Amino acid sequence: MKQIVYTISDSSGETATNFARSMMAQFNEIDTTQKRYSFIKDIDQLTRILQHAQQDQALVFYTLSNPEFDQIVKNFDHDKHMLCFDILSPYLTMIEAFTGQKASHEIGAARKLSTQYFKRIEAIDFAAENDDGKNPHSMVEADVVLLGISRTSKTPLTFYLANQEIKVMNLPLVPSVQLPDELWEIDPQKIVGLTNDEEVLRKIREERMLSYGLKAQTNYSSTEKIQQELQYAQNLYDQLGCLVINVANKSIEEVAAIIEEKLQLNTFSAN
Repeated sequence: MKQIVYTISDSSGETATNFARSMMAQFNEIDTTQKRYSFIKDIDQLTRILQHAQQDQALVFYTLSNPEFDQIVKNFDHDKHMLCFDILSPYLTMIEAFTGQKASHEIGAARKLSTQYFKRIEAIDFAAENDDGKNPHSMVEADVVLLGISRTSKTPLTFYLANQEIKVMNLPLVPSVQLPDELWEIDPQKIVGLTNDEEVLRKIREERMLSYGLKAQTNYSSTEKIQQELQYAQNLYDQLGCLVINVANKSIEEVAAIIEEKLQLNTFSAN
């Protein structure tokens, strides 16, 4: 089955787009085409989009801070018997009732240059400056230090967490390379050791060799080499007493969630 999905917003549309993607991901038998319409400025523009959505028999997910725009979609939904999902208004109404405060209905409120915004930029800059163990002296400034042998998702995880305003540095583990002294000076609660299944790691490394135009079977991708590196890393993690996460068959989001939960627990413990 094929289904067209419209996401409509008077801001960037990220919330509606991500929400729609999450909803449609639950339907494996539906082939979804998503059309995104952002920064809606006037009623005529919005009406034309809704008319196209009707012609496409589309599902509509929308976030419209402008109350007039919001009502237009609701009227169109009712008159044309379309399926339109208002992602903002029902929740804002409930929060208003619960808190006794009125929502601002400010367009793009989540994207304002707030303290959180600057914290995220700072964390991303920190990640870029400290990727792949570039500046071990900065380790004491990090919220999290990721350790792992090659192909354990250190870099993508570092930048994913940075987007959550977490300052992360990652350090590659190579048995022949001496570890920086700073690693033994920081709180082990800040350290996360990443590991992987031997077979998964071998396949990843073989594919990496092939992408370079080399043979799949090299010392880098050999079973013996991988076993040695995995054991070296595990011995280090045991010495440090740090959290260890096996990234095999886990998404970046899943691993990040485990780390964020650990950070929250550490914060609660400190308090």
